[in-house]
Amino acid sequence: MTVMGLIPMLALAGGYQVNLQGNKQTGMGHLGTSFYLGASSTYFNPAMMGLDSNKFSFEVGGSAILGSVTYQNQETGISESTDNPVGTPFYFYGTYKINEKLAAGIGVYTPFGNSVKWGDDWSGKNLIQDISLRAIYIQPTLSYNINDKISLGAGMTYVLGSFEINRAVPAPIGNNNSSNLQGSETGIGFNAGIYLQPTEKLSIGLTYRSQVDIELEDGDIDFTVDPALQAAFPDGKFAATLPLPATTTLGIAYQASEKLLLSVEGSFVGWSTYESLDFDFETNTSSLEDSKNPRNYEDAIIVRVGGQYMVNDAFALRAGFYYDQSPVTDEFFNPETPNSDNLGFTAGLSYNINDNFGIDASFLYIAGLERESEYQPSGFGGKYKGTVIIPGIGLNYKF
Repeated sequence: MTVMGLIPMLALAGGYQVNLQGNKQTGMGHLGTSFYLGASSTYFNPAMMGLDSNKFSFEVGGSAILGSVTYQNQETGISESTDNPVGTPFYFYGTYKINEKLAAGIGVYTPFGNSVKWGDDWSGKNLIQDISLRAIYIQPTLSYNINDKISLGAGMTYVLGSFEINRAVPAPIGNNNSSNLQGSETGIGFNAGIYLQPTEKLSIGLTYRSQVDIELEDGDIDFTVDPALQAAFPDGKFAATLPLPATTTLGIAYQASEKLLLSVEGSFVGWSTYESLDFDFETNTSSLEDSKNPRNYEDAIIVRVGGQYMVNDAFALRAGFYYDQSPVTDEFFNPETPNSDNLGFTAGLSYNINDNFGIDASFLYIAGLERESEYQPSGFGGKYKGTVIIPGIGLNYKF
């Protein structure tokens, strides 16, 4: 009896990748690599930070993630659903135009997070009962305008993360044996981009967000087990290393008319770097051994299309669509991260109260395509389907 797979995929899980770094961009299907929409370019393409005519620009906002996943056992026909708490990703950006060539900025955002709660007694409790995760990125950034047609930008990312996971422990004695894992992690990476404007109506953006290796060295493991099992499941520490994959995004925008902007983007996410999750327990027993847990993720793509229509100088409408390919293979599909191919439908608007201050709002509906898969290491399989509703609101200020 060994404890395998206690640690979830954490920020590596496709189901925990949160693309909500700006309400304007969310309203257009997460587009934003090839056109400027404010200080949030610090994240979407740092090369564009100096394109604003204002000296200072700020954006702050957040979203509410309301989602659930339904699991159905194909042999019994019994269905079970998650009861997830509301996720609250947020962002803050500030940029300063030092001169006509150089701009500086700072971004604080949460690209990985949210929670999954299946419950203490569902049929897959030995794999997962509940998990919560938050990763906060802090990104100081610089951009430089080479000329009117070419700009470059780059920033360092410092990642602060925390998580908690609970799951049942299968044992021949006791009915409510469980484990609790908590930990915090840090990592360093970078974000770089280039912006091109070959014609007055056409613009192109290319960005690269590096892989970030998260190292857990002092995670805490606490067991609640029958007294007869305490020696087999001692409380203690664990260590693990987790890679967050690199992402390359290419975007093209076209100003179809004075009022209408159209754009398309494609992202390549290097999920294949996540081959196995290996972790080391400080104290080993015959029931608690160091282990290697294969994940064998595959590289994936995200395709986005969207547009913005300026009703007048103060009011803008947005809409978009995207396809997000799951990196998880059928044989390693785990209810810790019930991630399938997703279709996203978005809408948004902005209203400028005056020349300096504005309000942004977005709405995102994600339909996860139904998927029948099995986590082969434990033989747990079934049919999964998820839906998510995400309203968001933000403020922007410039002077």
